[in-house]
Amino acid sequence: MANARIYRPAKNAMQSGKARMKKWVLEFEPGEAKTLDPLMGWTGSGDTRGQVKLRFDTQQEAEAYAERVGLDAQVIAPHEPKRILKSYADRFAYDRVR
Repeated sequence: MANARIYRPAKNAMQSGKARMKKWVLEFEPGEAKTLDPLMGWTGSGDTRGQVKLRFDTQQEAEAYAERVGLDAQVIAPHEPKRILKSYADRFAYDRVR
């Protein structure tokens, strides 16, 4: 089982920009299960590696780092959205289907 994931994050649904989609992220798998604090009800864990996200420019850099440090990393292939090209004039086309 891999102890790290390498992936390219998806576009934020709240914004139209795609700037953060180009970076690759190395994220550690949780080392222990989260527990519920009985007094406050907060969820917590003693695993501090879950707070670390390393960003790389390319997938190869992330894989090289994981190999250099000795991590068993799983690469998750990115989902490329299909581009639909539309123009404003298509709204007023004579043969438009309503």
